[in-house]
Amino acid sequence: MWLDWAVRVFTSHGPTVIMPTWFCSREWFFHVGRFDEGGKGVPEDLLFFYEHLQKGGGVFRVDHCLLLYRYHPQAATHSVLEGTIWNHRVRFLEDRVLSSWTSFTIWNAGKQGKKLYRSLSPANQKKVTAFCDVDEKKITKGFYTYEESEERPKPKIPVCHFRDATPPFVICVKLDLTGGAFETNLGTLNLKEGMDYYHFN
Repeated sequence: MWLDWAVRVFTSHGPTVIMPTWFCSREWFFHVGRFDEGGKGVPEDLLFFYEHLQKGGGVFRVDHCLLLYRYHPQAATHSVLEGTIWNHRVRFLEDRVLSSWTSFTIWNAGKQGKKLYRSLSPANQKKVTAFCDVDEKKITKGFYTYEESEERPKPKIPVCHFRDATPPFVICVKLDLTGGAFETNLGTLNLKEGMDYYHFN
């Protein structure tokens, strides 16, 4: 079964498909460029996965048990900081999506949406036309001020209701956490995932 990497590759804390389940030809492995053996704290599986996609690779699912993975507390995965993975995810989003957009809306005027905004390059921050949300308190306030900015005056980004927002969207709302309310709201807009919006949560 073919899995469309383009629409969900920016989610979670690493590759869309966990590394112990991967397999590929030796030729493809060398074509992609092997793993980054930069040492402790390098998310080599995430970097390899991104490079695989950059070089035109895809993901197929095989419905058979091909490997037994043994987890242990001393695994190197624990040395990779969440912030390191976040930074790689943001750069990949910028390279693969935001570089081709002239403007976009961040769906979530809360903690995750603001964190994404602050993590973007200055050029991509300028493309953010608004935050959108359903929280009346955030909408009533009307804007988000980027206090950490060195610009004067400090950037103020409007906050509006999702129905009043303009696509495309980068969505920073976790799926399956609102009893279906978020998914219903998104569905009312009749948008196409991978074109009008991407999930980054």
